Amino acid sequence: MYNGGMRFEVPQFIEIEDKIIGPLTWKQFIYLAGGAGVIVVTFLALPFFLFVIIGLPIGILAGFLAFHKVNNRPFATFLESVVDYSLGNKLYLWRKRSKSVISQQEKTPTAGNTPVQESHLPQAETSSISSMSRKLEIDALEIKE
Repeated sequence: MYNGGMRFEVPQFIEIEDKIIGPLTWKQFIYLAGGAGVIVVTFLALPFFLFVIIGLPIGILAGFLAFHKVNNRPFATFLESVVDYSLGNKLYLWRKRSKSVISQQEKTPTAGNTPVQESHLPQAETSSISSMSRKLEIDALEIKE
């Protein structure tokens, strides 16, 4: 049995980011350096009262972006989801469906199609699996129209 050749190690922890600068990852360093830069500029450009009002939230945001996780995901992903939801369309319209499942056009035979009779359709009973599956099939047909 030949056991020669080169051996390669398979990475085990691929979801863990590498520590680039001391104990920080590259993203953490960028968040903290950016926050510190904005804080320094506000300290030099604004009076102390405005610096505290503007600089404190920026420092907290930079700390949260660098270290805090929400549901085991980075805070930046959570913040992006919040902004997308806040700016996104939230208009939901409810449209009552008609009780007639088969329209008059579907009852008339066409070339290659056989007419579907309403009398052959089962009653919608939520307790039986077969009636639920039939209802789902009918709903899928309504969506295609």
